[in-house]
Amino acid sequence: MLEVLYATGLRVSELIQLRPGDINLDDGYVICRGKGGKERVVPLGKTAAALTRRYLEEGRPRFQKKPAETVFLTRLGDPFTRQGVWKMLRDYARKAGLGARISPHILRHSFATHLLERGADLRSVQLMLGHSQITTTQIYTHVSRERLRQVYEKFHPRA
Repeated sequence: MLEVLYATGLRVSELIQLRPGDINLDDGYVICRGKGGKERVVPLGKTAAALTRRYLEEGRPRFQKKPAETVFLTRLGDPFTRQGVWKMLRDYARKAGLGARISPHILRHSFATHLLERGADLRSVQLMLGHSQITTTQIYTHVSRERLRQVYEKFHPRA
């Protein structure tokens, strides 16, 4: 679940609503239903696709105790809730020794920031995030500019 969150930038509510038919592992994408019922296609990286395939083949059948429409199930076989994902992420962060407060939205934020830092255009990131306004996506360019400032100050001899 966490790999899919980071690999796609989905909102938690979008992640927990994913159905098996929404994921195309062979072509590497997910179809997600965002705010306002809008549907979008988001690429799914190779690592996330491989882990999702493994989960669907090995993990999910162990959890599924009754027919379920959603991809990700709790150990009791129920669909995850937003709060359940938050709790799971918090527990993993604590076990990993991460001191910073972490949330599913941080993974979404990292997804967008990393794409922009590596040269993705703002419009593509907007489409992947499902933002209706480009100004919402532009928030992530501030982080990239801040990173540029840090690099400049650290490495330029006259900074």
